[in-house]
Amino acid sequence: MSAIAAAEGLRLRSGYFGDRRAFLALAGLLEDTFDIDIRLVDRFGGPDPTSMPFGYFDTNGRCVANFSAVSIPLMIDGRPVRAVGYQSGAVRPEFRGKGLYRDLMRRAFAWAEMQDFELGILLTDKPALYEPYGFRALPQHVFRGPAPAGTSRPTARLLNMEDGGDIALIRRLLPARQPVSSLFAVTGHWIEFPLNACFDSTIRLSHIPGLDAIVAWRSGEGAFELLDIVACEIPPFGAVVGALGIEQSPIAVHFPPDRLEWKSYQPEVYRGACDLMIRPMRPVKMPDRPFQLPPTAEF
Repeated sequence: MSAIAAAEGLRLRSGYFGDRRAFLALAGLLEDTFDIDIRLVDRFGGPDPTSMPFGYFDTNGRCVANFSAVSIPLMIDGRPVRAVGYQSGAVRPEFRGKGLYRDLMRRAFAWAEMQDFELGILLTDKPALYEPYGFRALPQHVFRGPAPAGTSRPTARLLNMEDGGDIALIRRLLPARQPVSSLFAVTGHWIEFPLNACFDSTIRLSHIPGLDAIVAWRSGEGAFELLDIVACEIPPFGAVVGALGIEQSPIAVHFPPDRLEWKSYQPEVYRGACDLMIRPMRPVKMPDRPFQLPPTAEF
């Protein structure tokens, strides 16, 4: 424990998700800081068992600072990569500037070094904070082009994140999904998909029964945006376009389209709110072609 934390009467805790009160205290910190409610994970089976939170708690049981590590297996350039993601970093305003965040970061990084991870990954709007720890930002790209001709009739149905049957459908398909890309994709960490759909009101989820696929999409300004596809086998883009009844063109795809059977696109630099940063812990060959982490996989 840091001297500052001791002076403030704080208690350091790690791996505390088995304590429901402590988990709810973290949920309170994140809701107050980012206006998101991670208690929604209860709809989808509860907190990720691979998550390792590091937090400081006050004498009233409030979580006043936290930084978590979580296993996020990736597919990178056709190879499975054991990656650790860093998330849920927050400090209550009255405890900022005391070194608590850096203390928790160092603890999480040291824990990850002791595990069998190859790569650290995070998303941040403050990249300079992480550069001293060996992180570097990676450029991301969105893929734009004309919509392919639809090869099926409209059959898609919008899902309702409040409906128990639709939640069961999501929980069935996500663990068995094929990575949406062989170039860069999350493979075994799926809880962020439904959470991001809950947190971002612009994201729509549609189920295509004939393909048994869930498509994440939104209608952007001047373009239909394809965000992600969940299926045991990624279907051809023409089948997705037809099933969704897409008439809008051009299309913007927010993941590498190598499995879509779609060639008429151009990559453009994606300028999102956060930078994607990596910290190699073993030799990992990163893609030499444009890619993007889908918005539904952001953590």
